[in-house]
Amino acid sequence: MVRTAVCLVLSLVIALRPAAAQSVLRDAETEAFFREISAPLVRAAGMRPEDVEIVLVGDRAINAFTAGGQTVYINSGLIEEASTANEVQGVIAHELGHVEGGHAMRGGDAAASAQSITIGSLLLGALAAVAGAGDAAAGIMMAGQRAAIGKYLAYSRVQESVADASGARYLSEAGITGRGSIDFFKKLQSYEFRLGIPQDDEQAFVRSHPLSGDRVQYLRDTYSKDPAWEAPLNPKWESDFKRVKAKLLGYIARPEETLRDYPESDQSVPARYARAYAWHKSAYPKKATQEAQSLIATDPNDPYFQELYGQILLESGKPDQAMAPLRKAVAGSDNNPLIAALFGHALVATEDRANLAEAQEVLKSAVVRDNRNPFAWYQLGVVYEQQGDQARAALATAERDLMTGESSLALRHSDQAMSGLPDYSPDWLRAQDIRLIAEAQLEDDKKRRR
Repeated sequence: MVRTAVCLVLSLVIALRPAAAQSVLRDAETEAFFREISAPLVRAAGMRPEDVEIVLVGDRAINAFTAGGQTVYINSGLIEEASTANEVQGVIAHELGHVEGGHAMRGGDAAASAQSITIGSLLLGALAAVAGAGDAAAGIMMAGQRAAIGKYLAYSRVQESVADASGARYLSEAGITGRGSIDFFKKLQSYEFRLGIPQDDEQAFVRSHPLSGDRVQYLRDTYSKDPAWEAPLNPKWESDFKRVKAKLLGYIARPEETLRDYPESDQSVPARYARAYAWHKSAYPKKATQEAQSLIATDPNDPYFQELYGQILLESGKPDQAMAPLRKAVAGSDNNPLIAALFGHALVATEDRANLAEAQEVLKSAVVRDNRNPFAWYQLGVVYEQQGDQARAALATAERDLMTGESSLALRHSDQAMSGLPDYSPDWLRAQDIRLIAEAQLEDDKKRRR
């Protein structure tokens, strides 16, 4: 029985950890969309838009969460389920309520409190077991488990209610209607019905969130009195959302699903976007290229259409042809670092040494503006290696290793970089920083395994 109780403790602790170890999906157009629709909400929450990040997670479950700091994570499944940008704004507003309230940090305190109850019940149960009262021991342990879980879930429900109220305030102050927020909570309620999740009051105490029906009623009462209730939807945001959603579905869904949802009879921009990805994934480069070219014909100055066309050409083994549209995409997007990294990759992929100097310049600029892109660091390492600069190739590789969680490799490559760089130069100092971070991460890993 003690072993079973210990397993329950571990299950509780694991359940309380944020699901942040998912794959992150990065796309220049999608990230620009998130920044634009969240900026008024972020300001209403008393934060600066440049300090808050909205991250798309590659998980088709309908979910959004925070995990500390000023970052909101949105699952790809939530974008799939949403019908409007306004619905996504409702979710972002709610999650910003968690950010402003510091709920991720306080949730750790609640978890620690719940765990202390659980550990206490284990000790009492163990004493009862030693005394020969096996049934009593089991009862004490199970009661402790229920108390611990109940305490944490009650705290979680309070946090969710606070975030609902805060999100409603942000939408109101930004002059954005709360209709989308209500519509999305209704979708969540229907989703729970499909999964067979109880919706009655008797089951409310075992939920981490308030009953969806209660939340819809509360938000309806709140939003319907708000002056922004009748505010029209922003047409640009709604149009951009259709593009972003179509692009995402084209990327993550099976090609046959995409072609079913966006048949060739649909000649809208979002449909052509989705089909371009579906054809590209299905190894029909000619059809994918035609869709991309048709998008460019509608707006030759759209940098994201040029990016798509260049990506298709590059990944079809035509880097020389990809350079022109990607160059236009970089210029048209104000040197967006994600697009710049793709352009740098095309320059490298030509295998023309005459392109290495430009590739180095483009990629260095990309990692300065966005140093969280392991792909860009990898490409920069390739450039340095082809130029014979092994020390800086090792440094770029160490940067990538650090981002991908390969601490032991980061340690090894940072040592290689330091051995070949001038002592105390900026690059040498950065290699030393990486070494110290990697050492600390490895030490933390050892402690967790003990």
